Amino acid sequence: MTRPATRHLGRYGVAVLVLAVILLVVFWDWNWFRPLVERQASAALGRPITLQHFDIKLRWHPWIIADGIAIANPPEFPKGSELATVQRLAIHVDPWAWFHGRVSLLDIEIDKPMGDLGPGPSGKPNYQFDALQSKDQKPTGKPLAIDIGRLVVHDGDVHIVEPNFKSDFRLKIHTEDNAQGRAGSTEPTIHVDIDGRYADAPISGRFIGGSVLTLRDAAHPYPVDLLVKNGATQVTLKGTLLDPLRFGGAKLKLDFRGQNIADLYPLTGVPLPPSPPYEIAGDLDYDRGSGAIRFRNVDGHYGQSDIAGDVSVMPAHGDVRRRVTIDAHSKQVVWSDLGGFIGATPGAADAPNDSAAQKSQRKAQAKTGKLLPDTPIALPRIRAADLDVRYKVAKVVSDTMPLDSLDGHLVITDGDITVKPLRLGVGKGSALANIELDGRHDPLHAQADVDFRELDFSKVMNKLSVFRGTGKIGGSMTFDAHGNSLAALLGDGDGSLKLFMTGGDVSALLVNLAGLDLGNSLISALGLPRRAQMRCMVADLGMQGGVVDTKTLLFDTTEANILGDGTIDLGKEKLDYTLRTQPKRMNIGSLAAPIDITGSLRAPHIMPNPGALAVRGGAAVALGVLLTPLAALLPTIQLGLGPDNDCAAMIHDLQAGKPVPPPKRAK
Repeated sequence: MTRPATRHLGRYGVAVLVLAVILLVVFWDWNWFRPLVERQASAALGRPITLQHFDIKLRWHPWIIADGIAIANPPEFPKGSELATVQRLAIHVDPWAWFHGRVSLLDIEIDKPMGDLGPGPSGKPNYQFDALQSKDQKPTGKPLAIDIGRLVVHDGDVHIVEPNFKSDFRLKIHTEDNAQGRAGSTEPTIHVDIDGRYADAPISGRFIGGSVLTLRDAAHPYPVDLLVKNGATQVTLKGTLLDPLRFGGAKLKLDFRGQNIADLYPLTGVPLPPSPPYEIAGDLDYDRGSGAIRFRNVDGHYGQSDIAGDVSVMPAHGDVRRRVTIDAHSKQVVWSDLGGFIGATPGAADAPNDSAAQKSQRKAQAKTGKLLPDTPIALPRIRAADLDVRYKVAKVVSDTMPLDSLDGHLVITDGDITVKPLRLGVGKGSALANIELDGRHDPLHAQADVDFRELDFSKVMNKLSVFRGTGKIGGSMTFDAHGNSLAALLGDGDGSLKLFMTGGDVSALLVNLAGLDLGNSLISALGLPRRAQMRCMVADLGMQGGVVDTKTLLFDTTEANILGDGTIDLGKEKLDYTLRTQPKRMNIGSLAAPIDITGSLRAPHIMPNPGALAVRGGAAVALGVLLTPLAALLPTIQLGLGPDNDCAAMIHDLQAGKPVPPPKRAK
C-alpha cells in the first residue's frame, strides 16, 4: 500500500506540471511559430509570404493575430515588390466548431490592407496563383463549411492596373458600424470608393453593401447600393441579393444614362451601336436555374426615341460564348437616332439633347467633303458576344426617309451577322430585306437583297405640301461587297437596283430624292411645271466595283419623257450623269436641252449642255432604244406594283407604237 506522503507528493507533482503547462502556454512567445506559419502559407499560395509578428491570445474563443503580412510578386516583377500587405490581421475563432465539421470565424479585423494588382512583363497578372489553380490537387474529403461573423476593415487601399482595358484606378475599402443590425447589434457594412481611369475615361463611384452576416444568411436579403460614373456614363444599382453565396436571385433596380450607349461595352461586355444621349432603367435579377442575368421591364429613351423591352445575358462558361438576347420595342423612333447602325453620327442635329461629341463628329464629317459614313465597324466588339435581337418600331419619324414602321430580327453568331427579315413599312406596302454581314473575316463581307412591294407614294411624299395624287413604288435590290465601313462597302459593291413607280407628282419626287434646292434646280432646268403628273418611272441600275451604271432610267410624265444616263462612283463619291427630255407639248421644246449633273454626292452641280441642243431627236431615239430592256423588266414591274399598273400599260403602248396618254388625276 502506498504511503500517504507519497500520494501527496504525486498530486503536488501533477499540479505543478499542469501549472507549468498553463504558465508556458500563457507566457509562451507564439512568434516562435512564425517561420512555420510563413512556410505553410507560402506553400498554399505558391508565393513567398512573410510576417513581422505572430501571436495567439488564448481565450475560450482564441484570437490569432498576424502583423506585417506581405505577399510577394511573381519572380518576373522587380525584386522586393509586393502584391499585397496587411498591417494587422486578427481572427477570432471558435475551436469547438471544428468538432462539428465547421470552421467558425467569429470576427475578422483587417487593418490597412494594401494591394497593387496588375500584369507583369509577360502580361500574366500578379494576382493569379498557379498553386490554387493546379488541376493535380484532388479533394481528399468533404470540404469544411466556413462561417464568417463580423468583418471589420480599416483603411483598405487596392491599386488596379489593366493596360488591355486602359485602366488605372484605386479602391478605398472600409467598414462602418450599422446600429440597425439584427437583435440590436452593430453589424459593419462594407463601403468601397473607386477613383481613377477605366477604359481610358475617368471613373469614380461608391459601393455600400450589407454585413457579412447578411451575406451568408439566406433568410435575410443582402442590400446593395452602387453608383459608378465612367466618362459620360452613369450607372446606379440598388436593391437586394437573395442568398448571394448560392446565387439565389436578385431584386435590383438598374439605371443607365449617358451620351452614347456604345460606351457601356467596357462595363457590361454587351456590344451595342453608337447612340445619341440616353436614359434606360429596369429590373435586374438572376435566374438560378439557367444562370442568366435578366434586365426586365426596361423603359427609357435614346435621343428623341422611346424604347422598352427585356434583356437576358447568359455569361460565357467553358467553350460557350456569352449570349445576349434582346426583345425591344418602341412606340416612336426618330430615324436619325438609328444612325449608329450604319456608322453615321446618331441623333438629329437640332435635338435638344444633342451632345458636344455628336456636334464635333458632324463638323469633322463635313470637313472631309464626303457624304457616306466611313466610321470603321468595330469587328472585335462584334465578335465579343453572340446576340439575338428583335426590335419593333410602331412609328418612324423622319424628314428624309419615307418610313412608317420597322420590324427586324438581328442575330450575331461568332461575328457572323444576319438581319432576316428586316421589314420597313411604308403605307400599305413594305420593303423586305435580308442582310448578312460576315464579320468572321477582315474585311467584312456584306450581302443583301431587298424587295419593294407596293410602297405607298403618298406616304413617301407626305411631308411635301406640293404633292398631289397617289401612286405605288415597287422593285428589288441586290448587293455584295467587302469593307469595314459603309463608305468602304459601297465603294466596293456589286449589285443591282430595279425601281418602278406609277402615279404621283414628278416635281415632288425630284425634290424628295435630290433635296429641296437641287430638286427645284432640276425641275427648272428640265422645264417642268410645278404640277407635272407622273405616269410611270422605271429605274434599272447595275453596280460593279462601287460604280453605279444606268441601264434604264425613264420618267413618263404629263409634260415630257425624261431619260437618264451616266454613272455614280460611290467609291470616289463622284457624279457623271445626264438627263434628257422628250417634250409632249411644243412649248417645252426650247427647254429640252440635256442636263449634266456632276460633282460630288455632297455638293452636286447642275448645268445644261449647250452642245447637245442641236440633237433635237436624241431623247426620242433613246426612248426607242429602251423599248427592249423595258419589255424585259415587265414581269418584275408587275411583281412589285401589281398586275394592273401604268408602267405595264406604257410599255404595251410603246410596243404598239401608240402615243403615251396622260395618267388619270386623283380626285
